[in-house]
Amino acid sequence: MGEVIGDLLPLAVGVAISPIPIIAMILMLLSPRARTTGPGFLAGWAGGIVIATTVLVVIANAIGMNSASGEPKTPVSWIELLLGVLVLTLAVRQWTSRPGAGTRAETPSWMRAIDEVTPARAATLGLLLSAVNPKNLIMCVAAGIAIAQGELGVGSEVVAVAVFNVIAACSVAVPVLVYVFDAERMRAPLDDLKAWLERNSTTVMFVLLLVIGFVLLGKGIGGLID
Repeated sequence: MGEVIGDLLPLAVGVAISPIPIIAMILMLLSPRARTTGPGFLAGWAGGIVIATTVLVVIANAIGMNSASGEPKTPVSWIELLLGVLVLTLAVRQWTSRPGAGTRAETPSWMRAIDEVTPARAATLGLLLSAVNPKNLIMCVAAGIAIAQGELGVGSEVVAVAVFNVIAACSVAVPVLVYVFDAERMRAPLDDLKAWLERNSTTVMFVLLLVIGFVLLGKGIGGLID
């Protein structure tokens, strides 16, 4: 279990540190409907991660990710190698698409209309940003493989999935829950966090994707060599 959790931690952090949903969450908490759209967005975001991770763990178990000796099968090592390449490709795209010096990234039109979002649409948006986001899906696929390779019992797999999902959802969950209890005190920190993310999100995601990409690449190559 400890080894599986160790493999899941960087993947969960990779999902958690997603600038677009964090900024969307901040904008909702600063909008007139914050007390309904914020929790709605959180429900969709957390629900999407749970659904994607659970489905991928079930698939990984169904197709048998480990050989009889307990070692990863060769196809699994190739999958991890491919995931590593994809994550590194995302890292390069993240870096090359960064705004030029002194300029800010353009705000998507749906973010500019967040003041008009209903709780149901907020939940749908959170679901789409978590479960349909290519980067998140890659992380969830890698998490499903890591859990299946751990050869855990059903109860332990549930715990592993829960740990992954709690960490992955915390970047949205913590601000929303704190806002519910103390809205006024949260406004200034949310403004500061939004401004910081707009300036540094590209660099943060580039470094994080680079690290995760090399970790997956190393695991894939290690499995093929063994």
